[in-house]
Amino acid sequence: MRSEKITVTNETGLHARPASLFVQLTAQFKSELTIRKDDRSVNAKSILGILSLGISKGTEVTLIAEGPDEEQAVDELVKLIQGNFGEGNSN
Repeated sequence: MRSEKITVTNETGLHARPASLFVQLTAQFKSELTIRKDDRSVNAKSILGILSLGISKGTEVTLIAEGPDEEQAVDELVKLIQGNFGEGNSN
């Protein structure tokens, strides 16, 4: 299992387009992927689950992966979040 905490820094947080990009990326991995905010965890491959967390700018989340490609999965998801989902508004 691999987990990593990261703060979401893009302006809109993990809503609509960023959530869609996040789920598209998670679908490429075989590992079980979970995203946790505070005391709630959801399947990171579920757009409805992610949207239900209400992740906004400045929110710290924990990415958890368990499976054959867990290292790569977490690395790629961290890169996506750190890159502000391609929104070009680096902070």
